[in-house]
Amino acid sequence: MIALVGSGEYLPAMEPVDRYLIGQLNRPPRVVCLPTAAGREGSERIAYWARLGVEHFTRLEAVVASLPVIDKESANDALLADAIAAANFVYLSGGKPDYLYNTLEGSLAWEAILAVLADGGILAGCSAGAMILGEKFYGFPGWKPGFNFLPGVTVIPHFDEIPESIVKPLHLLTRNDLTMLGIEGKTVLVQCGEQYEVVGSGGIHVWNKRGKTRYTSGPLPIAVLGKG
Repeated sequence: MIALVGSGEYLPAMEPVDRYLIGQLNRPPRVVCLPTAAGREGSERIAYWARLGVEHFTRLEAVVASLPVIDKESANDALLADAIAAANFVYLSGGKPDYLYNTLEGSLAWEAILAVLADGGILAGCSAGAMILGEKFYGFPGWKPGFNFLPGVTVIPHFDEIPESIVKPLHLLTRNDLTMLGIEGKTVLVQCGEQYEVVGSGGIHVWNKRGKTRYTSGPLPIAVLGKG
């Protein structure tokens, strides 16, 4: 199960969403929070995200740890990778999407995350963590590859905070080759196989050559995220 979060990770408003996600697990929750996307923001910000994640999931009565996977070296630390693989819920918080992707790509940590998914666990990504899970994401000077859990899709978090004057040019850059998936704050798109569901207080926007549609809580029509 993949959970794409628009914004608001670890805040009280996200507790109902994360309780829902925890409820999808078939075993007691063992959560690992990875502040990797903030790896270049300094020790104070890394510690902030680590503390916030642990406090949040502790309130939700989960066993939780934040692991210092913050650069390529720590992403290839076998002990940290083993700790990730022992979890059933991995959470990627926000920061820089290109740094996050480049740090995890081909690493032991990423192999461990894939093992969690293969064992029926959950991968949640907020903001930058959501962006890297599509086929591509936009980062100056152009498109960057993502991990392609959603082929043909580029994920745009914070969608309710972005001015239309930025959204329209960004859509033009897709050239209708990609479906733009805009996720509002405090909202999650949950992917389980080929099924999608919107959870949270906002909505998601699907914009491609067939048009632009906003969806709120509940399942999405089958194949709504088809390419182009």
